[in-house]
Amino acid sequence: MTGQLPPHFAAWLALREPADAAARAVDLVDVVRRRLAGAGPLVVHDLGAGTGSMGRWLAPLLPGPQHWILHDRDADLLARAAAGMPAAAGDGAPVTVGTRAGDLTRLTAADLSDASLVTASALLDMLTAQEIDRLVAACATAGRPALLALSVTGRVRLTPADPWDGRIAAAFNDHQRRTVDGRALLGPDAVRACAAAFARHGVDVLVRPSPWRLGPQQAELAGEWFTGWLDAACAQRPELTGPTRSYARRRRAEIAAGRLDVLVDHLDLLAGGG
Repeated sequence: MTGQLPPHFAAWLALREPADAAARAVDLVDVVRRRLAGAGPLVVHDLGAGTGSMGRWLAPLLPGPQHWILHDRDADLLARAAAGMPAAAGDGAPVTVGTRAGDLTRLTAADLSDASLVTASALLDMLTAQEIDRLVAACATAGRPALLALSVTGRVRLTPADPWDGRIAAAFNDHQRRTVDGRALLGPDAVRACAAAFARHGVDVLVRPSPWRLGPQQAELAGEWFTGWLDAACAQRPELTGPTRSYARRRRAEIAAGRLDVLVDHLDLLAGGG
């Protein structure tokens, strides 16, 4: 996982940030607060930080002084993330920020040795089984809890339904499991693989639903999501491109008119919170 991300990726992350914040499982944060009570100043390693949305959401919910270390492969995203982090926690305690650019799939327990908590958002489904095993081993060996949010499950529900929805969803899920540069991505199988890996290390795991619920108020995000969803499905199965043109026009018209509700299922995972 090296190299620069496409220029539009930061804009996509900004567009999805409110939906991410609304979806994340807040009850897992309650468990984290209890787990970290009395731990003193917190050090949080945020993996695949992107533009910093996890930190902007979580830092105000954690008490006391915090130092966030943001990890990403893209230096431009890291600079943007660091600049956008809150200066204070919800109780007014200071929040400071550092950044580390590099391949987060190669992190070791030593890299996380100072962590109070490891976090990530929308990351697991972009990893391979071997990469998840390494990440889990690093967290488990370091003995740090990990809050890993917003991993796709492959379940999508569009209302009203259309006969094409299921075929597009199946093709999209196959695309999420594709092999890229020799890396066999886990896509919607990632949470199950991650939970099993933590279990092999004897680490307890809590899993909670964290679905996007997109209605008329989120029409811009729903439109961008739909385009990406359909494009990925057609990239995986090019034979769908022609037959789905009328479907695409119909769905985009429904989104524009506020007549389409979209549920995109995700799961949040907390390991070592007990």
